[in-house]
Amino acid sequence: MRRPKSPLPQRHGLDAARLRLPSTGPWATVRDHLVDRLPRLEPHRIDEMLRQERIVGIDGPITPCTPFQPNALIWFHRDLPYEVPVPFDIGIVHRDDDLVVVDKPHFMATIPRGQHVLQTALVRLRHDLGLPELSPAHRLDRGTAGLVMFVTRSQLRAPYQNLFRDRAVRKEYEAIAPYDPAVELPRTVRSRIVKERGILKAMEVPGVPNAETRIELVRHRDGLGRYRLLPATGRTHQLRVHMNSLGLPILGDTFYPELTETPLGDFTRPLQLLAKVLEFTDPVSGLPRRFESRATLQAWDDYAGWAAEPTSP
Repeated sequence: MRRPKSPLPQRHGLDAARLRLPSTGPWATVRDHLVDRLPRLEPHRIDEMLRQERIVGIDGPITPCTPFQPNALIWFHRDLPYEVPVPFDIGIVHRDDDLVVVDKPHFMATIPRGQHVLQTALVRLRHDLGLPELSPAHRLDRGTAGLVMFVTRSQLRAPYQNLFRDRAVRKEYEAIAPYDPAVELPRTVRSRIVKERGILKAMEVPGVPNAETRIELVRHRDGLGRYRLLPATGRTHQLRVHMNSLGLPILGDTFYPELTETPLGDFTRPLQLLAKVLEFTDPVSGLPRRFESRATLQAWDDYAGWAAEPTSP
């Protein structure tokens, strides 16, 4: 059975939230259920949304008196958090009828999550390109810059997402980190990485390896190294964890080796990690595809500029 289409249009490039009411319950009205279901919304805010007809069902707006109906569907747009605008543009690397490949800047999340909604690559691109069905085939950390691939239509999502799930995409990253002549490179690092829900940092633990990265030194000068990172797997924070395990933490890393809190509006000293290359056989056309980032890492050519203290307004 196909999921019913939302009666509400997208807002700011975002789909409406969809809730299914429980099959049973003590509530006389939908409003009573929402007060219990959505504790982050004050009852007066729910009442205001009902008055503004911002909560709808299949047959139209929900009112304060609409009876609770088991298993009914309702839709509404969530209130948006305050966000500091990310002061960087998204670069379009490639666009055709099926794919949009972009250079995501540092400090921008790929998809809405938590405090990052409008200032995300997905929402910006849906709005700027007029593509309401745009969705990511994979994700990059907020701190990492570089290539992210999106599909233009929902029916294309599975074939391209499966490429990444099945590790059928060759990915190449670039990083700037300290240079240590005692670290023998190139080498392949294998370890077991776990990331527990609610814990910000990933950890290397004893056990069967589930993460593998080939690390190559491209150049070095003035105590810095420029590294090529070739991940064979895609564990959370894998590249950052593996570089740190060699004693070569990536410049700008606020997680490894030490977790450092930074304000959401601090756009200084970005993580010097760049998703440089995506290469794969297209699952739709069968043709080879290769995309390369046009972005660069500032610390290699302008370390002083990258490391400079922010200027007070």
